[in-house]
Parts: sequence; structure tokens; C-alpha cells
Amino acid sequence: MRVSIKLKFSVFLAALLILTVVVLSSLVLRGIERNQQTQIETILSQQTRLVNLNVRQSYYTESVRLEQEVFLQQSGRRLAQELASSTGLPIALYDMKGQQVGSSIMSEESAEITATVNYALQNKIAYHEQGDTLLYVAPLDGPDGQMGAVRMQYPVQSYHEFYARILQLFMWAGIAVVGLSFILGYLFYNRFAVAITRLKKSADSIREGHYITESPVRRKDELGELGQGIYYMSTSIQQNIEAMHAEQQKLQLAIEKLQALEQQQKQYIGNISHEFKTPLTSIKAYVELLDMYKDDPQLLDDATNNIGKETERLYEMVEKVLHLSALEKYDFENQAEDVEVRALLEDACGRMRGKAEKFALNMELVLLPAVIRSDRESLMHIFINLLDNSIKYNVPGGVIRVSNELRMQERQAVIRIFNSGTPIPEEAQEKIFEPFYTVNKDRARKTGGTGLGLSLVKQFVEKQGGTITLLPKDPKHEEGTTFQLAFPLAHSSLQVGNKSE
Repeated sequence: MRVSIKLKFSVFLAALLILTVVVLSSLVLRGIERNQQTQIETILSQQTRLVNLNVRQSYYTESVRLEQEVFLQQSGRRLAQELASSTGLPIALYDMKGQQVGSSIMSEESAEITATVNYALQNKIAYHEQGDTLLYVAPLDGPDGQMGAVRMQYPVQSYHEFYARILQLFMWAGIAVVGLSFILGYLFYNRFAVAITRLKKSADSIREGHYITESPVRRKDELGELGQGIYYMSTSIQQNIEAMHAEQQKLQLAIEKLQALEQQQKQYIGNISHEFKTPLTSIKAYVELLDMYKDDPQLLDDATNNIGKETERLYEMVEKVLHLSALEKYDFENQAEDVEVRALLEDACGRMRGKAEKFALNMELVLLPAVIRSDRESLMHIFINLLDNSIKYNVPGGVIRVSNELRMQERQAVIRIFNSGTPIPEEAQEKIFEPFYTVNKDRARKTGGTGLGLSLVKQFVEKQGGTITLLPKDPKHEEGTTFQLAFPLAHSSLQVGNKSE
């Protein structure tokens, strides 16, 4: 019996296509299964982090700080119900002894569940399927480490149904391909081969976790529907995972910002309340004394003098607070110009020389010509403030030394202001630029210090594009404190420096 070659080719092509569809179906289904597993693990991992975040938040919002075990025992039932409501999943909570402290799950626990919970109490994740439900147990983290375990039941029936539909779709696609192969034969062989190759590549891409950006095939048949379905599935999985990641990042960022803002507000309010209270307390005391001893002229003179000083200090403090707030809130425009640093420093030292001589302080200047691009008034404020601090916190008969140097490679003018007063302790050096911080509270009150000067100086320096640092003490040199300023050189100084080189 003679069999035509076309029939043989059609049969061979049909068999080849059947084999190809089977292999492709296996690869795609395997990729789908792995991606479903990855998606479920990702969703449950996100839910676990959300549960841990809510538990820690509930722990921190308790009016009385409790031990983790006591907190879990007392709040377990409530937390289980709240977490089940927020996640949409049945949830059970366990302490470190494996005892259930709260649950929204109605079914009884089996020995298998107990073993899974004990495994999770070793700070590990365990899960297994029970029919159309996935049992997922993960560690429950508290502020001081693991405080127990959380069990979630995730329905996977929809994944099974989707897997069955995809499998059925592959079966129908294979049947259609076989029928068409007998009719069309080798005429459609190339087209099928190309489509199958593209589907295989897409399946491999999904299996490896690389999502596709378009449908792998554009056909008006089962293979085209399959390709479109794979594309929609890939896009949906990618969007869901990205959305969950984005929401998690937003939530974490919001929590961190709120915590930082709360801490800053508490510290600022505490500092400003304390600093304002001191002069007001002194004024109140003198007012009460004057009310008691109205005919004491010596007390009247002392009270007038001290009330005036405290009022001036309070006024200066309010002015600096307003100035500091304005600098932080508004970005004032700098009147930038070429400023000769040596001349400006000599001018500032000249203004402060009389005050320095009053305290028997010797002011030394070792200055080089240097031009920087900056706001002249802001620079003068910086220099005057640092020189004033050098006078206030110096020792009688001490030294104030002002020097500068050019760093052509770094294109900077470096200015150092040294005073021979008591060095700032190491533990305070990182805080001296904070508002209201003073190293010695008593000495600051005697000298009229508010703890705002260096904070303002730092704001001005940074607005000029410069930096200010407190240099560490050199054991080989004399006792004292040195502040170093660095500003970018103006173009004219760079040209002079290049010519001199």
C-alpha cells in the first residue's frame, strides 16, 4: 500500500508539532508553577513584614512598656483579629513556647501544624499545602528579637484553577495544531516553528524571573491566545510585585520621617523651653525681691542691672531663634562678589580688638592674600561670631590667632581661628553646631551665650558653599580650640595661583 509523501510529511509534522506542544506546555507550565510559587512567597513575605510592623507599632503604642512575652499573652487575641482584618487572611499567633495566644482560625490544630510552628520558632519559615490551602508559618519579630511565630492560611484554589485552565488551553492548542497540520502541512510549518520558538523563549524568560514586555506571538489562533495570556500574566505579576514593593517603601519612609520629625520636635521644644526659662526665672526672682524690699536702693540697682542683662540676653536669644528659623525656611539670595579675605579678616579683628584688650587677650594675625566668591555681610557675621566666641571662652592673658592658607589643588581658601581657652571635650565636639547646645551652661549664662551662634555660623557657611569643622587637639601644640573654615577660591585667585606656580 502506497502512502503519499505529503501524508507522511503531514503525519510527521503533526507528530512533531504534538511533541513540540507537549514540550512547550511542560516548560510554560513549569514556569507558571514556579512563578506562582514565587508570587505566593512574595505576597506572604510582604504580609509577614506587615504583620511584624503592625505588632511592633502596637507594642510601641502601649501606655506601659511590657516584656515581649507578657505583651503577646495580653494582646494576642486582639492582634490576631486586627491582623486578620487588615491582611484578609486567617491568622494565628504563637509565643516562643509554641502556645497559641490568639487566632482567627476556627479549625483545630494538628500534630503537623504543631511541628511546623516549632520549626518556625527556630527563626525559620515553613509552609506546605493542605488541599486548596497553603499553611505558612513565619517568625514573629519584636523589638528585642523573635517573640513568637505567626501562622497564615493562604487560599491557592485560584492558582490551581488557573494552572488547570492553562493546561487545558495547551491541550486544545495541541489538538488544533494537529488538525491544521494535516490540512496545511508544510505550508504552515515555518510559521508554527517561529511561533513555538517565541513561546519557548517567553516561557524560559518567565521561569528565570525576566518579565516580557509584549506578546511573544501575534496570531489569531490558540497559540496567539496563549502568547497573549502569557504576556498578560507576566505583566500582572510584575505590576503586583512592583506595587507591593512601592507601597512598602513608602510606608517605611513615612514611618522613618515621622519618627525623626517627632524626635527633632521634642528636642527643639525641650531646648528652647529650658533656655527661655532661665532668664525669665532670674527676672521673676528680682521682681519678687523688689516687691518685698521696696526701699533698698542697693537691691534696686542690682535688680535693674541684672534684669537689664537678662532681658538683653532673652531678646538676643529670640532674635537668633527667629534668624535661624528664617534661614531654615527661606533661601535668601546671596549678594555674591569677590571678597579679599585678608582685608575682611583684618577689619573683623579690628572691630573686636577693643573687646579682646579688655580681657588682656593678645590677637595675632598671620594672613595671606586670597579672594573668594561670597556674600560680604555673611562672611563678616561668620568672622565676628567666631572671634566673639574666642574672646568669651578664652582665659585671661590668652591668645587669639587668625591665619589662612591657599590650597590650589583643592581650589580652596582655608581660614583657622584659634583661641587658647579650655578645649572642647571630645564627647561635645559633634554637638556644638546644634541649636541651644552649650558645653558649659553656667559659663554660657555668665558670658551671655545662647547656644545659637555656632548653629547660625554653620548655616551661613554652608550657604556660601563652604564648610566649618572643629579641628582635633594636637598633643604637640598648646591647649586651645581651633575652628577651620574652607571656601571655594574666586577665579581671580586661581589665575594668580597658576601664574605663581
